[in-house]
Amino acid sequence: MSLSNKTAIGILWNFSDQLLRRGMASLVTLLLARLLVPEDFGLLAMVLVFLTIASAMMDSGLQQAILRMPTLGPRDASTAFFSNIAFGVLAYGLLYASAPLIADFYAEPRLIVLVRIGGIVVLINSFEVIQGAMLNRALDFRTRMKAGIPGSVVSGGVAVLLGWLGFGVWALVGQMLTAALVTTALMWWWGSWRPRLEFDVVSFKAMFRFGYKMFLSRMLDVLFVNLYVLLIAKLFSASVAGLFFFAERLKELVINQLVTAVQNVTFPALASIQADPVRLKSAYRQILQVMVYLLFPAMLLLAALAEPLFLTLLPSRWLAAVPYLQLMCIAAVMYPLSTLNLNVLKVKGRSDLFLGLEIVKKVLICAVLAVTWRHGVMAILIGQIVVAVVSYIPNAWFSRELINYSIREQLADFLPALLLASAVAGTTWWAVPALLAIWPAPVVLVVSGLLAGAAYLLLSCWLRFAAWQYGAGWIQERLSQRKVGNTAC
Repeated sequence: MSLSNKTAIGILWNFSDQLLRRGMASLVTLLLARLLVPEDFGLLAMVLVFLTIASAMMDSGLQQAILRMPTLGPRDASTAFFSNIAFGVLAYGLLYASAPLIADFYAEPRLIVLVRIGGIVVLINSFEVIQGAMLNRALDFRTRMKAGIPGSVVSGGVAVLLGWLGFGVWALVGQMLTAALVTTALMWWWGSWRPRLEFDVVSFKAMFRFGYKMFLSRMLDVLFVNLYVLLIAKLFSASVAGLFFFAERLKELVINQLVTAVQNVTFPALASIQADPVRLKSAYRQILQVMVYLLFPAMLLLAALAEPLFLTLLPSRWLAAVPYLQLMCIAAVMYPLSTLNLNVLKVKGRSDLFLGLEIVKKVLICAVLAVTWRHGVMAILIGQIVVAVVSYIPNAWFSRELINYSIREQLADFLPALLLASAVAGTTWWAVPALLAIWPAPVVLVVSGLLAGAAYLLLSCWLRFAAWQYGAGWIQERLSQRKVGNTAC
């Protein structure tokens, strides 16, 4: 099977996995929003800041190092596996010891036990990282889906039950722990890779030489992505932090659904052709065109339909999060562009440049936050949009240097989708208030969403967008192969 076909099938399996898991997560989140209050989500947001930092320490960039290695021996994989477990124990130990300091920082004593119990997820995930990386290398996303979906279903059921019984924030913690435990157990049950009792110091140094820069980059990213929640929880209240976190969670359900499905597959696939700059550039152009074709309308239409969505699915106590979600969606439009350009650096092994760009972006975030934090949450979110747009420029600059994919070429590849999605979403956003005045919110949500989606698809087909043609060509190729196979039988 060709690399393009194998990659496309991998994307479909990964997308199906993401769709089912994120769909379940969306349903559970909406059910929990009816059972819990914003303060419960705010407490979880405070905890997750530090759990995410500990998880980055546990991974330490070894997963990325394994994915980009041209050849990987059993000794290398075992070395990475035991290293991750050691890093996980260290990360949890630091998290456990720092729990009282975290509680003092927020002036919230309940966080001590929440951090210590919730932090167990770091230990559980340390057993999953390399097993998952081995499946990714093989582009075996079917097994990942088989393991992930039961984890989402079981953990969702546990969360809803705990929420219904009145356990508050512990419903969210229980969901997180159950998902990690079930998914990790099933991944080992169905995965074929097993570690050996061996450790290679030379191999560890080689992987860590690349991985530690990725770890530092991710640590910076984690710190500054969560800086917004940390700052809002500190300056305002747990309820305001909960509204912000809930809006961010809804945005992530959409953006991770689309971006993660493509990125998880394309990084190991493109790493295999890293020595061929012509093929690499061509592949990246196609990936960018497909990703923005899907993501731009998804994020902008989510912003346009946020109010009827909340009115339809959530209690009125969550309506204050609508403008938060809308601004987050606008900022997220730049996410696939920056992600793909940074992926070029990883594929090319330039973790030094990756780290340098992360430092530059974090300086920019600090500068924007220094201006906006005094003016409230809305100003902070507008600052996020500014950071997203400005950060794209240095990210794209190195793609020109490494694979000759210039900013001008990128603009030509993504501007058509951006302009069309903006026009459709803008029209929808303008029409929604008038429609809500005469129709119930569920009717506005369904009718507006269907009309906007159909308009985007039909216009993109009429304008012969490249992403549309890629999809049609791939489907025709698959049908032709199936016909040939049936004829041969």
